[in-house]
Amino acid sequence: MPELIEVKNISCGYCNFPVLKSVSFEIKDGEFLGIIGPNGSGKSTLLKSLSHSLKPRQGVINYHDKNLYSITNTEIARDFAFVPQDTVFNFSFTVWEVALMGRIPYLKPMQKESRSDLEIAQESMRITDTLKLKMRQINELSAGEKQMVIIAKALTQEPKVLFLDEPTSHLDIGHQIKILNLVKELNRNKKITVIIVLHDLNLASEYCDKILLLSEGAVNKIGPAQEVLTYETIENVYKTLVLVHKNPVSGKPHILLLKKEKA
Repeated sequence: MPELIEVKNISCGYCNFPVLKSVSFEIKDGEFLGIIGPNGSGKSTLLKSLSHSLKPRQGVINYHDKNLYSITNTEIARDFAFVPQDTVFNFSFTVWEVALMGRIPYLKPMQKESRSDLEIAQESMRITDTLKLKMRQINELSAGEKQMVIIAKALTQEPKVLFLDEPTSHLDIGHQIKILNLVKELNRNKKITVIIVLHDLNLASEYCDKILLLSEGAVNKIGPAQEVLTYETIENVYKTLVLVHKNPVSGKPHILLLKKEKA
């Protein structure tokens, strides 16, 4: 796979507080990259920098060999789609209206959606199984239903890269698997590059082609799950006792927490 995004020695943070320090790595076109790490390690900050939302203080991020932050917002909105952990709507929109928002980067001010735009939105809703919710108000939906609608909106953008920031964090296991199965299918069948922040190490192990482990704002390890999710690495970074063995079905690492008995 050709290189899509190149991160070269970036440092990034907020006001006078540094978060990321000298981070470098590459993402190939069509890859499914998972970003993991303890709370405060810089996962969401890195995702914001990669998605053109937070410019690094030092270093450079290249997208298709071009400085990411020299590309216009319109171009970025056509190539990148972002699914946040939580989405708040201050006004009551229907699910259909939310899905159609994904066509905004392709429209001029006050321009109405074309038949093609409507068809793209409808297909995105079909893929995400949200057509049945079409006329419902977005704020009336459950957390799992709402997250699927936000993914439908992202797909309506027809992105080349899909960013997701802990999209399953507030969901039951059924919705977690449903969303990650869908994202994996989009990655494989539509060749969308996926960059996702996950807290659950076992979900990262099962779904991601490559895992980037952050620790204290720096890259601790990057590579396949088998190389990153070792008990030594997890215990060192998360300060937690674990047992790692092979999932008998997938062959991927499976992590079990070990309760530390009191002396």
